[in-house]
Amino acid sequence: MDSFISAGLIGLALGAQYALLALGFTLIFGILGVVNFAHGGFYLLGGYAAYVCVSWFGIPYPLAVVCAALATAALGYLFELLLLERVIDNHLATLILTLGLYLVICTAVVVVFGPDAPLFQFPVDGVLRFGGVYLPLANLVVFAICFAAIGVTYGLLYRTNFGRSLRALSEDRSVAVALGIRAKLMFPLAFALATGLAGMTGALVTPILSLTPHAGDPVLAASFLVVILGGLGSLSGATVAAFLVGLVEAYAAVYLGGSKGALMLFVLVLIVLLVRPTGLMGVPTRGA
Repeated sequence: MDSFISAGLIGLALGAQYALLALGFTLIFGILGVVNFAHGGFYLLGGYAAYVCVSWFGIPYPLAVVCAALATAALGYLFELLLLERVIDNHLATLILTLGLYLVICTAVVVVFGPDAPLFQFPVDGVLRFGGVYLPLANLVVFAICFAAIGVTYGLLYRTNFGRSLRALSEDRSVAVALGIRAKLMFPLAFALATGLAGMTGALVTPILSLTPHAGDPVLAASFLVVILGGLGSLSGATVAAFLVGLVEAYAAVYLGGSKGALMLFVLVLIVLLVRPTGLMGVPTRGA
């Protein structure tokens, strides 16, 4: 029973990380109609940006996380404004462009930092114990920060004029533009928000897992899995699916182990899509 509870707590921590990543991924798809293949690259950049701040400049780790989020948000803003905006309605071109950016990021990281993982450790260690239940303190801290960031993101999207404008664009772009919402102003900001969330997650998670030039690959796969399971374009669906995937992954790792855990995730997705082809909370048209 203790191991069951411990696995559940770790699964919730994983789910919070996945939710923060998936929110940015599904936000871009819902508003811009772009499948962002570079999402894992911004996660990777967030990790290396935090590493540079801490190891090269001696910046405290909490401030380094903020710097990483701002840096990736700024890069995402410029990428959308200068490049992606030119082909925003060409789905094939956006796929190629974002995939190309991801490859450029990975190659640049190898050139600058080398192929090996640098020494980058989370500043909090130790284990929190409740009776026979154990939870790493690092996971608890990351869960708290990610959960707070998810709450702030939802507040921004559902309680501000900025968020209402973004959601209006995701529902019907032509009507939103006719009502005076400036799409060319909002699109780079939406992309910056999404990439900032990815960079923040990378800065938080890579010191616990590993910081390598290919750390973004599993992140991109997990984002796809969560977004498809939750329903393309559905923010609430992505959040629910992220926690579900985190729990399934944690329990499968404890009780099944190895490749069987990954198999369980794909079986779960197949079952959900057979019952609901649009995902848990997806709708036939794009929208949150």
